[in-house]
Amino acid sequence: MGTTATPSFNTDTLRRAVEGQSPDTLLSLYTDDAEIRLVNRNAQPSHPKVLTGRNQISDMLTDVYNRDMTHKLEGCVVQGDQAAYSESCEYADGVRVMSESMITLRDGKISRQIIIEAWDE
Repeated sequence: MGTTATPSFNTDTLRRAVEGQSPDTLLSLYTDDAEIRLVNRNAQPSHPKVLTGRNQISDMLTDVYNRDMTHKLEGCVVQGDQAAYSESCEYADGVRVMSESMITLRDGKISRQIIIEAWDE
């Protein structure tokens, strides 16, 4: 009897997606019903920005990856159906952004993500 392969989420896959130039690669790591909660200066903890589903997540990723900036995965830890990672970004003008994410995985894809961002001001 054969076995069914479950999609695998790992640091190398995430690195290629985050550091790539296309939002589509990163979007492919999310479930159809994924949810992102974003906390930053404009979306504070008591009122985070919530994105639900691949369409809303796609819009956000397209906006971010259309900007003149670089993305670097600084570190990632995967343990069972949980993962955490750090990302650093830099705009062409030198402004930097740091983010920390905690994610929940389902069948090897991101089903829930909490992102906390800090920007140079």
